[in-house]
Amino acid sequence: MREQLQVDRIRCDGHALCAELLPEVIALDDWGYPIVKAGTIAPALLEHARQAVAACPVLALTLAQRLEG
Repeated sequence: MREQLQVDRIRCDGHALCAELLPEVIALDDWGYPIVKAGTIAPALLEHARQAVAACPVLALTLAQRLEG
């Protein structure tokens, strides 16, 4: 199982902390809202992804388990 980053677009206020902590996976659109790269998080980036989830001030980021197969 691998983990995939998900953004709750309703909760997100565009603080951009996630993109600062995880630029390999998250880019920002023209209004400062995150665009998450499709696919699962590489094992080398998993700790950074967890930090980005924990740092989100409105709890809009989550890591979800995904079966690889």
